Amino acid sequence: MSAPKKKITAVVGITIGAGKANPAPPVGTALGPRGINIPLFCTEFNNATKNLKPGAPTPVDITIYADKTFSFKVKNPPTSYLILERTDPQVEKGSKTPGKDVVSKINIDKIKEVAKIKMDEMSVNSLEAAIANVKGTAVSMGIEVVE
Repeated sequence: MSAPKKKITAVVGITIGAGKANPAPPVGTALGPRGINIPLFCTEFNNATKNLKPGAPTPVDITIYADKTFSFKVKNPPTSYLILERTDPQVEKGSKTPGKDVVSKINIDKIKEVAKIKMDEMSVNSLEAAIANVKGTAVSMGIEVVE
């Protein structure tokens, strides 16, 4: 017989810099009112994200249970962040007027790399669809995709 399931009281989604969780906002304001052990969460999150680039914006879904325990699922950084990391020349943000101004370029191989990273989190059935999705994101950011 399996163990009884815990009662879920809330699911909180926040974005935290990889390896940078601390009791300050957004972590403290999201978890404090729910009675969660914030230092424990910060330690576990920082350990779970130590393989990512420090400070990379990392979405996390935190499931909070009635007994004040928690579990969490770390997701990959946003597609736009992953694209910006791989542009040549590297830029900090996309174009203010996409479609008119091109701020940088990205090679199709880098687009495929991002698609492979993000595919599990996308609602797509194939790598080709994921590539098309990432390509569209790049173009909408004013980044030219080079074949």
